[in-house]
Amino acid sequence: MNEENSRNLYDRALSVMPGGVNSSVRAAIEPYPFFVERGDGGHVVDADGNRYVDWVMGLGPLLLGHDLPQPVESAVQKHASNGPMFGAPTPIEVEHAEFVTRHVPSVEMIRFVNSGTEATVSAVRLARAYTGRDKVVVMQGSYHGANDSTLVEGEGTHVSPSSPGIPDDFAEHTIAVPFNDHEAAQHVFEEHGDDIACVLVEPVLANYGIVTPADEYHETLSDLCDDHGSLLVFDEVITGFRVGGLQCAQGEFGIDPDLTTFGKIIGGGFPVGAIGGKAEVMRNFTPSGDVFQAGTFSGHPVTMAAGLETLKFAAENDVYDHVNSLGEQLRRGLTEICADQAPEYTVAGLDSLFKVIFTRDGPDDLDGQCEAGCRQRTACPRYEYCPKNGGDVAAGETDRWRRVFWPQMKEQGIFLSQNQFESQFVSYAHTEEDVEETLEAYKEAL
Repeated sequence: MNEENSRNLYDRALSVMPGGVNSSVRAAIEPYPFFVERGDGGHVVDADGNRYVDWVMGLGPLLLGHDLPQPVESAVQKHASNGPMFGAPTPIEVEHAEFVTRHVPSVEMIRFVNSGTEATVSAVRLARAYTGRDKVVVMQGSYHGANDSTLVEGEGTHVSPSSPGIPDDFAEHTIAVPFNDHEAAQHVFEEHGDDIACVLVEPVLANYGIVTPADEYHETLSDLCDDHGSLLVFDEVITGFRVGGLQCAQGEFGIDPDLTTFGKIIGGGFPVGAIGGKAEVMRNFTPSGDVFQAGTFSGHPVTMAAGLETLKFAAENDVYDHVNSLGEQLRRGLTEICADQAPEYTVAGLDSLFKVIFTRDGPDDLDGQCEAGCRQRTACPRYEYCPKNGGDVAAGETDRWRRVFWPQMKEQGIFLSQNQFESQFVSYAHTEEDVEETLEAYKEAL
């Protein structure tokens, strides 16, 4: 496989960008990443003309694939031709807000911003102001963007910033608990309930290997928040409008969070973030309240058009049936392959998310295991071995995944997420042929 142009581009990039990239995960592959020149349906073509089946899909935003359907493309072109942006409200942002509030059960009002990070930062600020409290509970290993309040490592109140440049004082207000650990959450609220502003949680750990919630886990968090006057904040930057369709993961799991953060699909592939939630809470944002939140590019008309038309297209066509069906085919096929070739590995995911986690141990007998991705079933023979939280995923063979497995898949023309932790995504542009090609590559690489 010729990679001369990518190698030369990376050499040039190292001189003008830290690490040669604008987001660190893109350089996770050694010795250098390939540079994408264009997308084509469910594929990407790199700067050397190599073609790959793309299961990264921009790390999640591209529900429809790289080729936008005509209604979406027309809307983007129309709003781009009207002018780049205006520093004033536009009709399309009202239409997009109305669509989201009609379909997501907990969202009565919404504020559009420019990234998932900006959404979570603003949601935490809002929760602290609304409750008059400072402490925030997060899941160990979860990622909520480049948020100084949530970039922590450690457990319970014994946490510290996970990046230089963040004052230790910031971490003093953050409490980290293991995902899916009912007792840990209850203990934290017993000790600090009167000081907790919110629990910030992904409904599915989707940036740390794909870990689904155990039975009643989110109900436990919701009850604890209700009992102690804290807010439950769902981070649906990844799962929003992918898991659970238009109702998002909160609809899938039947949970009614106080606030929800969005990103990725809600912008149709353009830069975006959003905070949605109960009107009583949301009205505390300026200008209707006192909690400052503003942004020059917030509600950008091109992004609003792309996001709204993407969701409308999904609502009016078979998008979710298609992507979820292919996702299940992938997970079922991978479950069979792993049972035969790597029985200790865990197949994870739901709807249009999928991943093989390189767990180190598994049961002797796989009879009765989850057939299309781990569901945390206590009756599953893998239950004692499958990841329950971020720490379990990190304990897997992460170096083998990145240094041995990923390059073998790339050589076969399959583009997977750059490490064991990021999700992989099915798009409307993918086909059954893409699934079969990918499964054959897994057989060879595993």
